[in-house]
Amino acid sequence: MNSLQALQKYFGYSQFRHSQEDIINCVLNKQDVMVLMPTGGGKSLCYQLPAVLLNGLTIVISPLIALMKDQVDSLNLSGIPAAFLNSSQSTDEQRDIAIKLSNNQLRLLYVAPERLFGKDERLMAFLKTLKVVQIAIDEAHCISQWGHDFRPEYLMLAGLKREFPGVPVIALTATADKLTQKDILEKLNLTRPEVFVSSFNRANITYRVQPKQNSFKQLLRFLSERKEDSGIIYCLSRKSTESLARDLRDEGYAAAAYHAGLNNDVKAKNQEAFLRDEIKIVVATIAFGMGINKSNVRYVVHADLPKNIEGYYQETGRAGRDGLPSDALLLFSQGDAMKLREFAKVENNAQQSAIMLKKLDDMVEYGQMHRCRREYLMNYFDEHFPDNCGSCDFCLSEFEKFDGTLIAQKALSAVVRLKERFGINYVIDLLMGSKSIKLWAEHKLLKTYGIGADVPRADWQRYIRELIARGYLRLSDDGYSALQLTDKSEAVLKGMEKVELITSQHIEEKDNDELTFDNELLTLLRKHRQEIAVGENLPAYIVLSDATLLEIATYLPQKMDELRLISGFGDIKLARYGRDFLSVVNTYSTAKGLSSKMDQKTKSRTRKANAKSKPKRTSDTYNDTLMLFKAGNSIAQIAAARKLSPTTIEGHLSNFVQTGELDVKQLVSLDKMPAIQRAIEKHGSIKLAPIKEALGDGYTYSEIKAVIAWITYQQQISKS
Repeated sequence: MNSLQALQKYFGYSQFRHSQEDIINCVLNKQDVMVLMPTGGGKSLCYQLPAVLLNGLTIVISPLIALMKDQVDSLNLSGIPAAFLNSSQSTDEQRDIAIKLSNNQLRLLYVAPERLFGKDERLMAFLKTLKVVQIAIDEAHCISQWGHDFRPEYLMLAGLKREFPGVPVIALTATADKLTQKDILEKLNLTRPEVFVSSFNRANITYRVQPKQNSFKQLLRFLSERKEDSGIIYCLSRKSTESLARDLRDEGYAAAAYHAGLNNDVKAKNQEAFLRDEIKIVVATIAFGMGINKSNVRYVVHADLPKNIEGYYQETGRAGRDGLPSDALLLFSQGDAMKLREFAKVENNAQQSAIMLKKLDDMVEYGQMHRCRREYLMNYFDEHFPDNCGSCDFCLSEFEKFDGTLIAQKALSAVVRLKERFGINYVIDLLMGSKSIKLWAEHKLLKTYGIGADVPRADWQRYIRELIARGYLRLSDDGYSALQLTDKSEAVLKGMEKVELITSQHIEEKDNDELTFDNELLTLLRKHRQEIAVGENLPAYIVLSDATLLEIATYLPQKMDELRLISGFGDIKLARYGRDFLSVVNTYSTAKGLSSKMDQKTKSRTRKANAKSKPKRTSDTYNDTLMLFKAGNSIAQIAAARKLSPTTIEGHLSNFVQTGELDVKQLVSLDKMPAIQRAIEKHGSIKLAPIKEALGDGYTYSEIKAVIAWITYQQQISKS
């Protein structure tokens, strides 16, 4: 059996995603591998499928009991014998597993790192008597002190290569910056590892940020449209999780809290209820979620500011693991940022404190900025991305603007008069002429006192946030978050630069291009799945994912041969559940006079493939750039004229190279192209920094982007 046959037989998929196939081949060839792949991107398959093909035992090191149980249930249901060993089991249960291991009856064994390298060395001694063919380290970023979720017990894993020489090790994580990646490789002592970095983009997630103002009302508005959906709400404090969960229950939502301070029985009960859809919402600290495999989480809300981009990205990635449209909402508050600055400092470790504070600053920038959020996230992980994703709140918005130069001048003048020593709220108090005793008496005598009394406080907060986001103001990094001027401030104060501010923002709903499914049938399928799940004591999504049910409700398969073509139906699940689900579809189709649409499934794939090769409609802003470029203006001149960054203009022009509307030779000289192509072939096109480093100072990022766009265009032509 080859890899593709095993993929269909056990997992019910007809093709690999990302770099799965190459990763699997490396493991099968006994090579060490490090994998960076987004949450929901299919990391687990990279070691689960080799475990099926290799004749022996795969040891999976995982940090959480709940994750182990979830994965093992899913594997056993797919016909892959697996088990876990942890402290929740009785002596008899552990003995039964040991017997199965001795008889080579298990393909995967999940264990925690502290159990593998604990004081009791009997487990390690026993495992060394078995035929171990692969070792997988999940959540590998936990080994790095520079990562966002360092776990000291992971440091023990450095001994794996010594204990199991010659056994391939695959380390997997969804989030690791360059420093963390380097740390993982060094600490695990991997032997000449192949490193695979998939695109970090989660295209099915829509990212939104809202300024935090009466957060509970904001949350209720968001949830009112998602009453039947499962979601996770993250809070900073344990107390907040409990009070918010209680308030949500009072509003009629099935919600429960989860944090490290709860006893193990309560945590296990709440998590299990969430996995089984008995409750819809978990309100949690970051103690919840790592490795949670629940595929039908439709939204993740951060009610408080996360400490870093890595944590935020990983937590938002728990939404939409099944590939269906999902939402990530962040309620941003500068007050949260000020609180977190103290938590970010590591006692007696200035170097790590500096790193953690920089990570927090990046998170704050994300919350305040006025640009594509997806582009920012991708760039953070050193991945090039266009500046308009079409699926974050910024890119979905239509902004109405007005001449806000006078307002900007008033705000900047107030900061000057206060000698750049006071925060946002104090500056607003001064502008509005507040009578508060907190305002110094001497400040009430300043010319700027009360000059903004005609502007509501909420608008002042919004305008100042916008001035910060656009670089006219900054917050001090000394822990006090005082408003300060920037290099751009002087031109505004002197009336030499006009400032446009946003008067209103209208967010268009994203066109998800969803399949046209029969909602009534989908409800019946979900009900039937729930009945099976309860009967077999399993979470519903392990029986079949929402994505699989949606596909059934779209294409209405009428025969087993047609059901086999639905994603997620491997041989075991087809034999186990196929006729039951087919009966639901047949009965419904007969009653409604419907027939199979499976022929459209093939056509749909063809349409999607063709759509990828067609140039997308370009926006007016892109066309304006092209017009100026064709008129003979340089990138720098266009950027200055349009008040956009040169990087943005380069992105516009590269877009036209990719659609074939602009000749790459207009951006890159012919003599440079071969070297750039070779560098791209060697280092891949996802990250630009390694390409630039290899080429040296004689080449620009603009030229590299243009050649990548040209290569993409050539590939599209060859496929069409």
